[in-house]
Amino acid sequence: MKSQPLLSARIARTDLETTRFGLATSRALGSAVVRNRVRRRLREALRGMAPSFQPGWDVLIIARPALVAADHQALTAALRRLLVKGGVLGGSGS
Repeated sequence: MKSQPLLSARIARTDLETTRFGLATSRALGSAVVRNRVRRRLREALRGMAPSFQPGWDVLIIARPALVAADHQALTAALRRLLVKGGVLGGSGS
């Protein structure tokens, strides 16, 4: 399990040709509106990184309460660090 103050992730290797993501947002984040907004923000950040994903990973991203107040740059930086550390994201950023 990889961890950051805003996010943590569980990463597992698979034999698939694609990388799959799951997003976990607990009630500790706030109301349903807040949790849905967090999921939309995470999906948007992942969409920007998609061309650099390495194939063959299952990733569960777990949002922490501090993520609710974080701006987009902080969210993207934390997510990028987690994925690079886990081997899911290529370091080249191509």
